[in-house]
Formats: sequence, structure tokens, C-alpha cells
Amino acid sequence: MAMILRKVWGSVSNRPGSSSSSSSSSDRNRIFSSSSSSLSLSSLSLGAFDQLPADILMQIVRKLGAKDAMKMSVLCKSWKSLISDNLLWIFFLQNHPFESWDSIFFAETSLRSGYPLQAFPTQMPELSFMSIYSQRMQVPGSVVIDGGSGYCKFGWSKYARPSGKSATFLEFGNIETPMYSRLRHFFATIYNRMQVKPSNQPIVVSVPICHYDDTESAKASRRQLKETIYSALFDMNVPAVCAINQAILALYAARRTSGIVVNIGFQVTSVVPILHGKVMRKVGVEVVGVGALKLTGFLKELMQLNNINFGSLYTVRTLKENLCYVAADYEAELSKNMPASFEITGEGPITLSKERFQTGEILFQPSIGGVRAMGLHQAVALCMDHCHDAELTSDDAWFKTVVLSGGTACLPGLAERLEKELHGLLPASISNGIRVIPPPYGADTAWFGAKLVSNLSNFPGPWCLTKKQSRLKSKLNLMW
Repeated sequence: MAMILRKVWGSVSNRPGSSSSSSSSSDRNRIFSSSSSSLSLSSLSLGAFDQLPADILMQIVRKLGAKDAMKMSVLCKSWKSLISDNLLWIFFLQNHPFESWDSIFFAETSLRSGYPLQAFPTQMPELSFMSIYSQRMQVPGSVVIDGGSGYCKFGWSKYARPSGKSATFLEFGNIETPMYSRLRHFFATIYNRMQVKPSNQPIVVSVPICHYDDTESAKASRRQLKETIYSALFDMNVPAVCAINQAILALYAARRTSGIVVNIGFQVTSVVPILHGKVMRKVGVEVVGVGALKLTGFLKELMQLNNINFGSLYTVRTLKENLCYVAADYEAELSKNMPASFEITGEGPITLSKERFQTGEILFQPSIGGVRAMGLHQAVALCMDHCHDAELTSDDAWFKTVVLSGGTACLPGLAERLEKELHGLLPASISNGIRVIPPPYGADTAWFGAKLVSNLSNFPGPWCLTKKQSRLKSKLNLMW
């Protein structure tokens, strides 16, 4: 403690006016007025530290770190009042190694209520960031799985990023294998790779975007998939399960609860309107028959047409991910020659030219790839038009944020091109204020949305279903 004092004092003692205790009174008053304590200034005493300026005291506490600061808060009421200051704990949260302050603040102010989210909260409660920090440190680590349509990402909620990738559960077994068996095999494989016991921690799993319609049969299929996920995990003795739609998680990763998520999946692209954390299927989920696999296949055709040799489809996909982009103006780009090369292990450098932007163009002009479907911009515009006509809120702001999701959505230039096309297609009354956001965390965006939920200060409480709750729910269903 003495060494920290000398270090902090040395860093500020040479500044103009730093030695005056006259400034300590006003500084102390400012700090204590912003704390959650109701103590009056005259009643505060910090013992030998009373003679130090308040800003130096705060630097001392910052140097000590959150753990020791928490211990000092129990020394007396005066230290508790100083240390419970929100600005101090915001500082500690801002210096979290694996999470940004913006994401933490969004999660704690918008997601704490659990699902379903409060559409119109009457009044935001005053937050104690000291309590939030303490609670977040006590939240158990969770297994986080984003079960994408092509492959899934999995990892530990306390880690900076996913620790591994695997084939999605849709790829486990064959089409005749019951979904329950495929899910058990899938989850058992993930737990084995992570080397953890299912019974030791909660799990957050994304539910793939499927069964898009608002029909009764589609509702039944979605419900059956979710219930099978719960059943498979609870039979493996997982204590608590949180299953959330993949598009909703991508929206959370972008620090939004309302908007349109454009998920470019393995086989198809989904345009999903979401209001207050709930998919608006009554408005309509648009589906375009062009996905990541089609783009890879189209690039393969272009390379074969231009006599560009490649070893495998994996090589083509690697080139797509590293060299391809979306042109702002396709016709103008055709007159340019912008070759670029990428080194493929075991094959050497491979050079692409016009193939670089022709590949992504089939998102906007599917016909050049032999696909009869509307373009991505047309599907999003149609979705926005439906949202506008539905009049779900007093204004149209909720659907004017478009969040891109999926690995192929990371193509450079895609967000800018889509935004440009939407302004050209829609009337000004709808297009004004439209913003298209690239995948905030690249191909792992939905995984990071799930991580955001799993690290909430009150997790797993309002977000998870426990095994006991599941049994009670089943009994109630049987009774009725």
C-alpha cells in the first residue's frame, strides 16, 4: 500500500497546484456527491488519508484494483462511500480484458429483465456498478454454442473468443436419424472437445433460423426443435439451458434489441425483422435462395471458366474469404482490372481479377449465377415495406437498423452496397435514417451475442430454464 501511495503521489505531485489541500475539499465533495451514499461530507473520515486530495485517493484505489477496492469498502462507512462511487466501477468495467464497456452497458441496461424483454420500461432503475461488477464476477462460466447452418462455434463464456468449430448438429447422423439422437451426439461431441462435464455449468445455445413462416405447422416445428434441444441437454444433466434464436443473438451483439438481421447462411439468406428482442413473423421473414455455398460454387465456376487451377473446394472458399468483395457499382467495376493474389498452403499463390467482385454480385443479381430469386436488396426492401405497413410502433425507427450476420456477410463493401441500393429502392419516407451494420464480430457475431447474455450480472436467473422448471412445465402440460 505504501509503495502504491508513493507511486501515485510521484505521478501527480509535480503538476500545477497539486500540493494544495484547498482543492481537496471541492474534489472530495464532487466524488461523494456522485456516490450512492447519503452521508454528508462533514461526517466522512478516512483517517490518515483525510489530507490527500480526492483525485489522488481515487488513483490509489484504481491502482489497488477491483478486488482490493472491494475489501476496503468494508473498513468503514467513509471508505464505503468513496469506493461505491459509480465512476470508479465504470473504470474497472472499462478495463475488462475480454468485454467492451459499450457491450457491458448495453447488456446491463437492456437485457437484465430476461426474455421477453420489456418493450417500454416505465423507468430505468438506478444502477450500482459496484454491485454489477461484483455480481458479474460471481456469474458461473457457461458453455456457449452457436449452432450455425453450416458449422457451429463453441467456447467458454469467460474467454475472449470461441475456442473451436464443428459441423452443426444438422450434419450429425443422416436424415433418417431422429433429431433427439443427432442432438445428443452433437452436444456430447462439443462437451468432449471442451473437456468439461455437462452437469457443471449452464449452457447458452443459439437456435438456427428455420421454419420461417407464421403458420401453425411452422410454429409446431420450431417448438418441437426447441423442446428437443432442452430434452437432450437435460438428459445429459445440464443444470440450466438458454436457447435463443440466432438472429436475435446477432442483433444483441450489435447492441440493439430492435432491427432487421440479414443472416447469410450456408444454403439461404434470411431477412429477419425483430422488435424488442422478438422475431416479428407476422410481419414476415424473407428468404433468398442464395447462401454461402452458392457463392463458393459460383466462384468455382468462374475459376474453371477462366482456367484458374485450384486444389479443392476448400481452396475456393479460402479465396472467397480473403480476396472477394462487393462492388459499389458493378457496371463501373467491370471496366477495371484489379487483380489480387493469395498464398494457398501447398498450392502457392493464386490470382483472381474480376472474379473477386463477380462472386458477391449474385447476392444482388442472383440470375447471373443461375438462380431465380429476388436480390438481397429487394428482399430487405420488401421486409421494410411490410414493417412500415404493419405500424407496430409510433414511428419507423425500429426497422431502419440492418445488422449483417454470417461469414459471407463479412465481404468488404457489402454493407455499403446494400445501404446504397435500399436508398434507391425505397421512398424517402422509409429510407431516411437507414443504416446497415457489418457483422460486429465477423463470422462469430451470434456467438458473441450469446456470450453477452451469459455474462449478465443476473445470469442464469431470468434467461434460463432449469431441469426442475422443465419437469414442472411437463407436468402442467400433462394436467391440461
